[in-house]
Amino acid sequence: MPTLRVHDSPAALPREAWNRLLDASPRPTPFMRHEYLQALCDSGSAVADTGWQPMFLGLWDDDRLLAACPAWLKSHSYGEYVFDWAWADAYRRHGLPYYPKLLVAVPFTPVPGSRLLAVDDGARELLAHGLRGLAKEADASSLHVLFGDEADQAALAEAGCTARHGVQFHWTAAGDADFTAFLARLHRDKRKKIQQEQRRVREAGVVFEAREGRHIQPEDWDFFYRCYQQTYREHRSTPYLSRDFFARMAGDLPEHWLLFTARRGGERVATSLIALDPARRAAFGRYWGAVEHIPNLHFDACYYQPLAWCIDHGYQRFEGGAQGEHKMARGLLPTLTASSHWLAHPAFVEAVNEFLAREGQAMSGYMDELNEHAPYKLKDAADAASS
Repeated sequence: MPTLRVHDSPAALPREAWNRLLDASPRPTPFMRHEYLQALCDSGSAVADTGWQPMFLGLWDDDRLLAACPAWLKSHSYGEYVFDWAWADAYRRHGLPYYPKLLVAVPFTPVPGSRLLAVDDGARELLAHGLRGLAKEADASSLHVLFGDEADQAALAEAGCTARHGVQFHWTAAGDADFTAFLARLHRDKRKKIQQEQRRVREAGVVFEAREGRHIQPEDWDFFYRCYQQTYREHRSTPYLSRDFFARMAGDLPEHWLLFTARRGGERVATSLIALDPARRAAFGRYWGAVEHIPNLHFDACYYQPLAWCIDHGYQRFEGGAQGEHKMARGLLPTLTASSHWLAHPAFVEAVNEFLAREGQAMSGYMDELNEHAPYKLKDAADAASS
């Protein structure tokens, strides 16, 4: 009979077995690799002291790992990108504690993908039910599984969770020979705007260099982290991820990173960091920063340079990250995301389910509205939407 165990660190779960489950999952991403999750913990970025207490769940058959997921007991709702602040406030107004809550997610990473790793659907359902049991044992107000795939959604629905949908903006390859061919498929106003923005960046004397994997040097990472800190400083916040985390990425998962550095007069002025999944030809926009303001540099560093690189290297997908309707004007199209939620308090279950039903209807209308404003010419928009 399989046994569910709670582990206080991903280190308690065998790396090879975890990654085998991930590679066999419906939608693997680099962010669910054992090395990535371990680095979050070992670098002090996602630990109890920062409000992320690891409670990784494993389903075992003797010494064989049948299913597993990254779970965290949270004392806040920061770093999640699926917003439940209104739910927490409703609990507070009724004199009830919303925290701790149980969260299944990759911290600070709003990238859709498999969350409940399992050898089959039966093991995945056992894991989903185990999460509900763990939430009760931990006296958590609720369970939240963020950005899961369709198999996750099905297992969690069977376990009594309710779905919630959001929207992101992704680019999908359409066989363009180069970035110029990509631009040619856009409506004229969108194409002209992009060309104008890139021209202004060039006129400012900015040139880009791209470094991949082990070609990214320690001094490149150092400058990137300076820019990363600056981005948070400009928003009067502090970075979620430590410099040590990125050092671990450079050492443990170098093949999953691409760094664009913008220079002017030979001096570094900005960077954007892109995550790569070479096996599945997918790229993910992650972090950006600049040490001086140059108009339109953000768009070039975060969208145009990565898209051109993806086209040149045969990548099939580029995910632009959380939110941002402005990404549509850059050729990224709206894509639904999903999460699953369960609340322990029966009075709040009905209220939240009613809210999610209304929100779901509004999201459907929002997607229709977005699709009416696709940036591509009519035939290309239809092809992109169906790909």
